[in-house]
Amino acid sequence: MESHIKIKKSSYTATRNACKLCSPLGASMAFKGLKNCITLIHGSQGCATYIRRYLISHFREPFDIASSSFSEETAIFGGAKNFNDAIKNIISQYNPEVIGIATTCLSETIGEDVKRLIRDYRSENKDVKLPDFIHTSTPSYQGTHSEGYHETVKSIIETLANKTCSNDAVNIFPGFVSPADMRHLKQIFNRFGIKYIMVPDYSESADNPYWEEYKKLPEGGTSVDLIREAANAKASIEFGHVFNRGTQTGSIKNHTKYNYTAGEYLSERFSVVCFQCGLPIGVNETDKFFDILQKLSSREIPEIYKKERGRLIDSYVDGHKIMFGKRAIVYGEEDLVIALTKFLSETGIKVVLAISGGNSGKLSSSLNEMIDSKEPVCTVSEDADFEDLSEIAGNIGADIMIGNSKGYYIASSLKIPLVRVGFPVHDRFGAQRISHLAYSGTQELYDRIANALLEYKQESSTVGYKYL
Repeated sequence: MESHIKIKKSSYTATRNACKLCSPLGASMAFKGLKNCITLIHGSQGCATYIRRYLISHFREPFDIASSSFSEETAIFGGAKNFNDAIKNIISQYNPEVIGIATTCLSETIGEDVKRLIRDYRSENKDVKLPDFIHTSTPSYQGTHSEGYHETVKSIIETLANKTCSNDAVNIFPGFVSPADMRHLKQIFNRFGIKYIMVPDYSESADNPYWEEYKKLPEGGTSVDLIREAANAKASIEFGHVFNRGTQTGSIKNHTKYNYTAGEYLSERFSVVCFQCGLPIGVNETDKFFDILQKLSSREIPEIYKKERGRLIDSYVDGHKIMFGKRAIVYGEEDLVIALTKFLSETGIKVVLAISGGNSGKLSSSLNEMIDSKEPVCTVSEDADFEDLSEIAGNIGADIMIGNSKGYYIASSLKIPLVRVGFPVHDRFGAQRISHLAYSGTQELYDRIANALLEYKQESSTVGYKYL
């Protein structure tokens, strides 16, 4: 197919308001999906504070994240003492079953050997029952929050999965999606009659019910015992194309032997069949997901999903006059941008700018495969920031932007609507309950986009339409 992609590269070396967040933030989100787990950021206090602030503002829930609190002295002589003190404090205050340890720029730069620190701590406390320790390498100067998330999911599986007796469960690695999406995925598996092991699962821990009393460790999350069983599952499903294959630690050039996902690790090590597909947003990608579920369950698609699919297609027809020919800017994590672009192409909206802070090289290649040469040229910008977006968008002529809250000021300056998806959403309420996945999640997203375009038309009119 003739390429209809225009690659836009930055002409500078400094980042000006990055179109991504840090890797340890993604790690913290993955650890949030483990039962009775607390995250330890091995680095400065500021890193943990920044991450807590971003997660709390998005989910409107408490996020306790510990820090080994590096100082100038620690940066020179190493963080062993700080690490030991942090572990002791965490155990005494939280008594967790799991401590997830994520490294930062500072600890990675000085070459902290965290695996040795864990061994030494265990050796010094061999008479004490200790929690499980899971270490993930997530320096912020490599990778994005999404890549840090996937790298951590891989580390969780590498550390805990243990082959014993085969079971008939299916591992599901959903990616950095909303708690509402996770709840919906679990409902889908239940209706297909498939036992599942979801890693991670923060559907409850990041969207809690009301508490009479504060809980240091909220309920929810996948248990250590269940994750150990992941090696015995009959199959794995993971959503994405990029995963941790950008510039995340171990995935850069000359280190391709580490360039694998959690599902691929289970396939290689324990012969667990791995199915990979894009985030199931839109009819086509959801169809692929449901085809996998049919194959694994040997069941027909439940009638409820056949009807949801039919209603979604009917809404495509009903909304065609609203959507067709509109030009969209899509930005955010690479896997989300790819999924949204595929979905929008179904609706008649043309993506004219796709932009991400990720640098895997897969964004442009994936979009080139799906964009027809008859469509308008789609400009793709990787390893980009929001000033890139602002500069390109000003000359591209878009009708709508779709992405997280950080692009609001650009949509405002362009005087076009912004539909908020992904992470972070800090300027609207209910971000933890935004649905994107499967037929019903796509339906909600489609309606939001259509209504944003209608509202813009209504607000921009001097007539004041009451009927559109």
